[in-house]
Amino acid sequence: MELLDNLDKKILHIVIRNAKIPSKDVAAECGVSRAAIHQRIQRLIDLGVITGSGYKVNPRFLGFSTCTYIGVNLERGAMYRDAVPHLLNIPEIVECHYTTGPYTMLIKVHARDNEHLMRLLNDRIQMIPGVTGTETLISLDNSIDREIPILNAPTDGKPH
Repeated sequence: MELLDNLDKKILHIVIRNAKIPSKDVAAECGVSRAAIHQRIQRLIDLGVITGSGYKVNPRFLGFSTCTYIGVNLERGAMYRDAVPHLLNIPEIVECHYTTGPYTMLIKVHARDNEHLMRLLNDRIQMIPGVTGTETLISLDNSIDREIPILNAPTDGKPH
C-alpha cells in the first residue's frame, strides 16, 4: 500500500509553495472538497510527512549577518549524544547533523559578525567536553533554499 497517493502529493506540492493558501483554494485546485483537504493534511501531519508549518525569518533582519557551517570532531563518535545537549544550549546553532566523513558533526550557526562567531567557537563550542577540533566554513551566499520536490517522490512511504 502506498503511503502517499497522487492527491497527497498534489496537496503537498501546493502547500509547500504557499503554506498560507486557504483550504478552499487547495480543494479547488485538486478537485475535492475542503473537508477532504483538511482530513488529508491532518493525516499527513499525524504520519509525520508534514513536520512543521510557519514562517521562515531571514536571520539578517534579526542582526545575524554571518551564516556558518562548522565541522565538529569528537574524541569518539559515540560522544555525539553527550554533545548535543550542550549544543542545544547555544541558540545560534540552528541545525546539527551526525555525519560520516571528515567530521563527527556538522552544525549550522548564525552569528552577528565574525567576532561573535569567534566567541561562539572559542568560548562555547570548543569548550564542550569531547570536542577535539572544529573547521569553520562561512557561507557567502545561499543560492538555493527549497524543499524536496513532491510530485516525483517515491510513494511507498519509506524514508529513502
